[in-house]
Amino acid sequence: MSLPVLREELDLLPGPCLPDGQPSWTLHDPVRQLFYRLDWPTFEILQRWWRRDGQAIAAEVSAQTTLDIQAKDVERVGEFLIAHQLTRPEPGLARQWAERWARQRGSPLHWLLHHYLFFRIPLLRPDAWLGRWLPVARLFGRPAFRLLTLAALLFGATQVAQQWNAFQSSLVDAFSWEGLGAYGAALFLTKLAHELGHAFTAKHYGCRVPTMGLAFLVMWPVAYTDTNEAWKLTDARQRLRVACAGIVTELHIAAWATAAWALLPDGAWRSAAFVLATTSWLTTLAVNMSPFMRFDGYFILSDALDMPNLHERSFALARWRLRELLFDLAEPAPELLPPARTRALVAFAWATWIYRALLFLGIALFVYQVAFKVLGVVLFAVEIGWFLLAPLLQEWRAWHQRWAVIRARRRTRFSAALLGAALLLLALPWPTRSTATAMLRPADIWPVYAPGPARLDALPFREGQAVPAGAELLRLHAPELAQRRVALLARLQGLKWQAATSGFDADARNRLLVNEDAAAVARTELASIDDELANYRPTAPFAGLLRDVDPDLRAGQWLSRRERIGLLVRDDGRWIVETWVDEDMVRHVRPGDAALFVAPGLPLRAVRLKVVAIDRDTSRTLPRAEMATQAGGHLLVREKGGLLVPEHGAYHVTLAVQEPLPRTLGAQSWRGQLSINGPWEPPLARYGRQALAVLVREVSF
Repeated sequence: MSLPVLREELDLLPGPCLPDGQPSWTLHDPVRQLFYRLDWPTFEILQRWWRRDGQAIAAEVSAQTTLDIQAKDVERVGEFLIAHQLTRPEPGLARQWAERWARQRGSPLHWLLHHYLFFRIPLLRPDAWLGRWLPVARLFGRPAFRLLTLAALLFGATQVAQQWNAFQSSLVDAFSWEGLGAYGAALFLTKLAHELGHAFTAKHYGCRVPTMGLAFLVMWPVAYTDTNEAWKLTDARQRLRVACAGIVTELHIAAWATAAWALLPDGAWRSAAFVLATTSWLTTLAVNMSPFMRFDGYFILSDALDMPNLHERSFALARWRLRELLFDLAEPAPELLPPARTRALVAFAWATWIYRALLFLGIALFVYQVAFKVLGVVLFAVEIGWFLLAPLLQEWRAWHQRWAVIRARRRTRFSAALLGAALLLLALPWPTRSTATAMLRPADIWPVYAPGPARLDALPFREGQAVPAGAELLRLHAPELAQRRVALLARLQGLKWQAATSGFDADARNRLLVNEDAAAVARTELASIDDELANYRPTAPFAGLLRDVDPDLRAGQWLSRRERIGLLVRDDGRWIVETWVDEDMVRHVRPGDAALFVAPGLPLRAVRLKVVAIDRDTSRTLPRAEMATQAGGHLLVREKGGLLVPEHGAYHVTLAVQEPLPRTLGAQSWRGQLSINGPWEPPLARYGRQALAVLVREVSF
């Protein structure tokens, strides 16, 4: 077999020692700025590649080294070189190369989707400029500057501790152009310094930095610096410093910004210093330090473990482990590593898959929301299909290729049985359970309060005394109303006297009709005052017990408007629980459903209940503030005009207590957690109905 010819511009560089102790080399493709790590057998084969005969190369390597190389090993190296376009096209094979390039490039739609999801725009070729300014940049890496930075951090931290309230209240003045300009300039300079940190560190170690620019990840701009030549470095610590340089630079900026915040006067620039000292680098750490995407954290972890292509290698191990768990194929692992490292890489791969699934789902929802309806649906489908479904389809194809072996394995039948059992459990009816915050209170409560400012003249009943129906609960004196009543009575008396003497005077007879109208108005006002005064002498609407009466309340004391005096509780031992539930929960609640109520401090472990009433219409306002999320409840509300308005439809549900409660509870209300046992329903039906409802709602125009 004649082997292909290597491209002349390829460069072979010494590499670091591999974990098993063997030397390695780095193959550099300068055209595409790509690097490939080669082990010792591959290096020995490439040294003799000029022979272009697999048998001869294998025999010579086996004879001159301690390696045992076969011709098939040489063929595999050749396949690797051809697959990565590291060989020269053979004459007459232009069509095959064109077809291979077309397959790699994909269809125009594939190209468009790939470049919509991620593309780069090189803006600068900074290598020469970096070389000129490198001596200045090295000043920021000296121990003296690091000590100064540490001193600035300590000074700033001390000042922040002393002015913590001011530091907490420091925000960017988003309503002024000056504040927005300062914030934008500070953020731009920070990101520029981040990339320059990578670039200068790579240049310091002799690497070339060909480009700097912007990369767009699902149309979101992020800066990038091409430091691929860091793979030329044989010292893993040097590559690690290049990867960490951007984050270290931002941490230095944060330290100096903290000191600047302590020294600057109030204003836009102090707000900008606050942003640099807190939110800017915290956001950078949260994004760049994540090893689950190919940002700084990934390269830091890759260099720390000295494992190039960490994602691809861990993914291959995870897929292999998954197939072994499901089918027991007894296939060799993609690479031989210590068991502890293999388990760690598999766990890392699973964590990365979960992280990316959540992230890409969030991106899909984001692009769906920001675009108009049709484009949003298309982009949502693209995101889900490209990032989530495509990897699953690729793994399914790998299973299909091994189907003959998979079908014959005993583990396959066991896995299929487990899958069938899981689907059966999802298809079988399960009891539904709905939970919400609720209030336990007596069934009939009538509050006794002062309708307005008044003096307490009499309080016939005290705390805990029985009150018969119709009995006067208290007597209040409202001086303003009493004076108005006396004035109206005097006015009516005067109008009556004028009507009685109208026969003796012609002018009085002419005013008779006017006086009669005035008397009618006065009588109406008097009736209104009498009705209002009746509220100051409330009577019991039903027989019960008077509860929650202030023991220090005495006749002669003055009460303010709406001041509560006590509660009249019907003495029949009936209690109810009430709550408000949203539209999703109300579908699973029916009258007659059993429920349990648990409250902290309640002298019962749980109270058994039964649903007795569900309002057919939603409540416009929430009368119980204890149900709102602001008070620790479960309903999301907003305040409007002093009222609590539910963000979503809220239905009032009433439940009756099915067991006698101790009288020691009095008239107190208890807030706790309510659990309602709803009808039996298959989980698949519930989730499918919810998904269908969302789909119908979103695609409707």
